[in-house]
Amino acid sequence: MSDLNEKCLDTFPAWLRSLGDDIEAALAVAETEEVDADVKRHLVGGINYFFKSLDLIPDGIDDIGYLDDAFVLRVVCALAAESDLSPAGDDKAGVIKALAEQTALVKEFLEDATYERLVKYSKNLNDTIARGRSVEEILSDAEVWSAFVAEVRTFTKNYESPSFTREDRNLIKLRAFFDAKLPR
Repeated sequence: MSDLNEKCLDTFPAWLRSLGDDIEAALAVAETEEVDADVKRHLVGGINYFFKSLDLIPDGIDDIGYLDDAFVLRVVCALAAESDLSPAGDDKAGVIKALAEQTALVKEFLEDATYERLVKYSKNLNDTIARGRSVEEILSDAEVWSAFVAEVRTFTKNYESPSFTREDRNLIKLRAFFDAKLPR
């Protein structure tokens, strides 16, 4: 087993366990009124991804179904961290920056070309619709925003980390999904 696979098999289960808290952290920054609109768009686009019916890896697939969500969340945090996060406060900004730094492992795991496709895909989440709502509608309509926040909080409250079997085959499946599903 390679060092990279060992590192991924150690790290990815932790990302699955923290996913609910990570979503809440991204939402907390998006809720900060003073935060730049681009930051909010990236974070809301990434959070809204959790509600897409056709995401990159169906959530019901054992072991890896939520890892695409964890990867996307980290990428949108990296995109958000390219802007000034200071209006959110040091604690909230620090969590987003920490998630953003974890994209280094995503990039190493997926390799450059596939990682760049994931970044492009994540940037385009600002233009997608999930559960009948676009990012722009979420951010501009108070009623849609309230419903979105309530739905996110319900999801994070009820989220249970899926199992993740510490086997190389899970990493092979994960890479194969990203390679096959990400637009070229």
